[in-house]
Amino acid sequence: QRDAPIYRIPKAAGAGSDVKSSVDKYVKYHNEKETEGGSRTEGYAEMINQYYDLVTDFYEWGWGQSFHFGNRYKGENFYSSIARSEHWLSSQMGLKKGMKVLDVGCGVGGPAREIARFSGCHVTGINNNAYQITRAEKHTKAAMLQDQVDFVKGNFMEIPFPDNHFDAIYQIEATAHAPDKVACYSEILRVLKPGGVFGSYEWCLTKKYNPDSEEHRKIKRGIEEGDGLPDIATTEEVVEALIASGFQVVAEEDRCLKLSPCDIPWYEPLESRFSLKNIHHTEWGHKIASTFLRSLERVKILNEGTAEVQEFLHAAAVNLALGGQKEIFTPAFFTLAVKDQEKKGDNEESTED
Repeated sequence: QRDAPIYRIPKAAGAGSDVKSSVDKYVKYHNEKETEGGSRTEGYAEMINQYYDLVTDFYEWGWGQSFHFGNRYKGENFYSSIARSEHWLSSQMGLKKGMKVLDVGCGVGGPAREIARFSGCHVTGINNNAYQITRAEKHTKAAMLQDQVDFVKGNFMEIPFPDNHFDAIYQIEATAHAPDKVACYSEILRVLKPGGVFGSYEWCLTKKYNPDSEEHRKIKRGIEEGDGLPDIATTEEVVEALIASGFQVVAEEDRCLKLSPCDIPWYEPLESRFSLKNIHHTEWGHKIASTFLRSLERVKILNEGTAEVQEFLHAAAVNLALGGQKEIFTPAFFTLAVKDQEKKGDNEESTED
């Protein structure tokens, strides 16, 4: 649930006192227009760190402790739908007490805590952002789950654990930040035990995305710039990357498709609408919020640059909603992949002489 009261103004505290400098550094990675991806791929680690230093407080304030989307049934509240998507993932993976599980790109630990409670397993979260690790540990202590959930600072492209270490691994909308899907999934495969499962909710372009459409490319670019992404893969590319890395893909499904005509779409919280919950996503509400934050910057209540964070988060929301409405983007392409029992290269004793 929401950690921060609605009246608490998010301050981009992860960036310290120099928010403006962090904003400038982040924005420079999205100024490369000549090559798709470009400098964003080369400097992905710094870009992601700059992004989450800036947006984590805004995410917690506006979304809660689980930084992901989920489809929602009619009559179901937002937080229940988020928890249900985590429970469903845990069930598909067969997580249970006694298992040692890795959460790749764990954010502030919302899913790790929920899945640990639900399944009884032990979850280790890996995250390369120091501020989010601090927040994750704070929330976990408050929930009294320190014996069941812990966190490690590290890059998921170079996971700081030995081969064949975890019984199961999952990621929820995190490896979208990976600059190389095959390299990322190969590293996950390395630390997974033979026979172990990897469950994933991946941000993807759907089959309805048309790379020749200027409108579609603009939406894609807006999502990338607003959400700290080097690029967005298609659903086919994700499956191909899993197979190329050595996984056997046993299930795939877009979990953000409406299951019933009365379901609430995943992008509903981001839609531009004159309601109490959505008014800040309208152009009018956005201008009011931006003006308010800039006025607080002038009187030194907020650090300079805070309003700019709100600017690119607004752009992200607009383009995510458009991507959802046009069905060219999904934030939850589910895959379930298995590591072979006798995968070559595993550090296990050979039965041969």
